[in-house]
Amino acid sequence: MITQKNIIYLDYHSTTPVDPRVAEKVMYYMTNAFGNANSVDHGYGDEAAKAVKQARQQIAELINASPKEIIFTSGATESINLAIQGHINQQNTPAKIIVSPVEHKAVLDTCKVLAKKGLAEIIWLNVNQQAQIDLEHLEKVCSGGASLICVMAANNEVGTIYPVEKIGAIAQKYHIPFLCDASQAVGKIPINFQDWGITYLAISGHKLYAPKGVGALVVKKGHPLEPLIYGGGHEQGLRSGTLNVPGIASLGEACRLRRLEMEADENAIALLRDQLQNLLQAEIPNLLVNGDLNNRLSGNLHISIPDIPNSAIIARVRHQLAISTGAACSSGIVAPSHVLQAMNLGENIIEGALRIGIGKFTTKEEIEKASSAIVSAVKAILSLK
Repeated sequence: MITQKNIIYLDYHSTTPVDPRVAEKVMYYMTNAFGNANSVDHGYGDEAAKAVKQARQQIAELINASPKEIIFTSGATESINLAIQGHINQQNTPAKIIVSPVEHKAVLDTCKVLAKKGLAEIIWLNVNQQAQIDLEHLEKVCSGGASLICVMAANNEVGTIYPVEKIGAIAQKYHIPFLCDASQAVGKIPINFQDWGITYLAISGHKLYAPKGVGALVVKKGHPLEPLIYGGGHEQGLRSGTLNVPGIASLGEACRLRRLEMEADENAIALLRDQLQNLLQAEIPNLLVNGDLNNRLSGNLHISIPDIPNSAIIARVRHQLAISTGAACSSGIVAPSHVLQAMNLGENIIEGALRIGIGKFTTKEEIEKASSAIVSAVKAILSLK
C-alpha cells in the first residue's frame, strides 16, 4: 500500500480528508444498514430510508433550507449540470445566461456547450483583480432580462468570497433564477438558502470532510427542472438511480458537524493561514498574495512568486508538500488558470501561482515545515539563475 503520511497535505480546496466520525457512518451503512432506501417491504429498507431523511434534515439545518428542497447527486458537477441544463432545456427560445468568468469549469463548460448548440447566449460579468464581480454591471445586464445567473459563493482558486445575498437581491428584483455553486463555501462560511434569493445551490461532500461521489442540489420550491437521468423517478423525479445511502448519510453527518464546529474551526484555520503567509513574506520579499485579502476563505492562501515558474517549485516540494498550481478540475491538463486570466494578472504572476489550502486537520508544525520547504525551493531555484 502506498502511503503519503510523510507528505504535508495542503490542498484542501481540491479535496478534504474524510472526518473519522463521518467515515464511521460510511462503514456502518455499507456493512450493517446496507439496505436500499426504496425497499419498503422490510427493515433494512426502512433504516436506509430513515438515514436519507435524517441527512436531508442535517443539510437543511446547515444552509437554512427545507429538507424537501434537497436533491441528492454525485457531487457539485452533477448538481451544476442538472441546474443549468435542467433549467435551460425548458426554455422555448434561446436563453441568456449571466455568468462570472471565474466560475468553476463545471459551470463554464456547461454554459459553453449550450451556447455552441444555439440554446443559450452567455453574458459575461466584469471581474476585478481580486476576482470580485462588478455588482453595478450585474444589475445593468439583469435589467435587460436573462434566464439564469451563475455566480459562485467562494472561488475555488483564489478563495474570494462573493456577496451572495446582494446578488440574490438583484436576481429577485429582476425575477431571474440564481444558481450558486457553493461547493467551496458550505461548511466554511454561513449560507442562507431561504433568505438570500438563491434558486439553485450546489453542494459537494468531499469539500467538507465527507467522501467523494456524493453531493446535493438544493432547488427552491416552484422552480421545476428537466431531469438529466431517467429511470425510477427517484429524488422527486429529478435524479433517478438507487440512492447512495452511505454517501448520503455521511454528507448529512458532515453537515451536522460543520454546523456545530465551523466557526471555531475556521477561526483556527485562518490563524494558520496568516502564520504561513507571514513566514513566506518574511523570506520571499517579492511574494504576492492573490485574491481579495479582506474577503477570502479562511483556508485559502493563493500566492505568486513572479519570474519563478510554479512547476519548478512543485517539482522540488512534491515529496514534502501537497500543494497545487491551480484547480483540480481539468483532468490534469496543464494550462494557464482561467481565473487568473479573467483577473487580468500579468503572465509572470500567473506562471508563478501556487494554491495552498489549509484545513481543520492542519497543524502549526506542518505550517512551519511547509514554509521551510517552499522557501528552500525558491532559494534553490534563484541560486541557479
